[in-house]
Amino acid sequence: MNDCIVQYYRCPENFVRLKAREGLSETSGYFKFGPDTIGYGRCAGHLPSGSPKATLHDALSDTTINDGTVCLPFDLDEVIDNLRYELYVQESSSRTDSKSFGRAAYYLLRPLLSVGFRRHIQRWYLKGWDRLPFPRWPVDRTVEQIFEQVMLFCLERQPVDQIPFVWFWPRGASSCAIMTHDVETLSGVRACSYLMDTEDKFAIKGSFQIIPEERYEVNDAFLDSIRQRGFEIGVHDLNHDGHLFCKREQFLQRANKINGYKVRFGASGFRTAVLYRKQLWFDALDFSYDMSVPNVAHLDPQRGGCCTVMPYFVGKILELPLTTTQDYTLFHILKRESIDLWKKQIDLIMEKHGLISFNIHPDYLDDPSRRTVYEALLEHLAALRGEKKVWIATPGEVDGWWRQRAAMKLVKDGHGWRVEGPGSELASVAYIKKNNGCISYSAPILPELRSDSPPTLSSTLVH
Repeated sequence: MNDCIVQYYRCPENFVRLKAREGLSETSGYFKFGPDTIGYGRCAGHLPSGSPKATLHDALSDTTINDGTVCLPFDLDEVIDNLRYELYVQESSSRTDSKSFGRAAYYLLRPLLSVGFRRHIQRWYLKGWDRLPFPRWPVDRTVEQIFEQVMLFCLERQPVDQIPFVWFWPRGASSCAIMTHDVETLSGVRACSYLMDTEDKFAIKGSFQIIPEERYEVNDAFLDSIRQRGFEIGVHDLNHDGHLFCKREQFLQRANKINGYKVRFGASGFRTAVLYRKQLWFDALDFSYDMSVPNVAHLDPQRGGCCTVMPYFVGKILELPLTTTQDYTLFHILKRESIDLWKKQIDLIMEKHGLISFNIHPDYLDDPSRRTVYEALLEHLAALRGEKKVWIATPGEVDGWWRQRAAMKLVKDGHGWRVEGPGSELASVAYIKKNNGCISYSAPILPELRSDSPPTLSSTLVH
């Protein structure tokens, strides 16, 4: 049950000896693991709660160390999967049916509704979002907090005062940021050149997710205009009607067509419409990475959230979670026209050295004031790249790095620990340490690039 944490840190397995206590509850539910962390799963020693709003038992007090093994009152892999795959989201069948009917009706009538009227419907649908205790708004870092607490126990069970691991990002970058753009309408298509021109001013390359059918014409000239400038192309749903995951049989039919557009577009990444998702169905999609899962989804039509600020695998697909608020939500639901919320989210993500991911729609940048906000965001990211060593990459570059890192391993020799595996020339060794009862990370030890081992990723990994 230590697979998920070893994969997360890429640390030697002998430093992480875990087991779940016997007598796990038959049912899953919510529990605490420290004062500010809520988990979901089966527990030993107490019955977990059916609601995160209830008074929750703190499973931290039930954790013990026996013969050098950390004994947790839950199965760590199970709890992390429950969070990442959003398996904690439980709705009654009647609630699900009524919401599905309402969603179908909304998308049927959507072309006839004004933007202003749609906003009223969306605000009504989302009412009470600010009273939801879980996931935690505006960024949920539950997975990271659970891992850090477990590693704290691992340090206490052995004589060493630090545990080596492969640093999260190439060349010792502190965090990573990606810029993505879902193109939803013809006006969005026309605005793509403005976004590319503006991002080029800040040396930022993003990705454009294109809807293959019905919304607008997708010709080779349009696709080439994006590729030739060094930006990436992803597939955005099939026709953006909101029905991709309604029925399994229909989904498989559509997935087959979507996979065909992946080949035509030369795409590696995918994102669903409106972030509707069923992660357990992703195996039918023939993509290297997906970007459909929000970190916390209080303000999205489908509630939930993966509760992590790091990429993670859903079977063969790498999930690059959306960790910041979408521009439409910021402008139209929250009615804010500044980057203050984004800056707060960035700071919270960077505290865990995570992935800072944005979805800025070209369709909604038709107002000069919103373009000013967008350009202020780019300026802020460019400053973080220089001042905080944030790696600003394309989604495809992140996918390539994270897959390489997942295959790396640490090897000890006479000079200490070193990283082995493809791409290791860009990898760094760091250490997990105990600091005043909490986990801290040492500064990554940067490798020196050798002339006989050129980088296998873009030379612009870290600016």
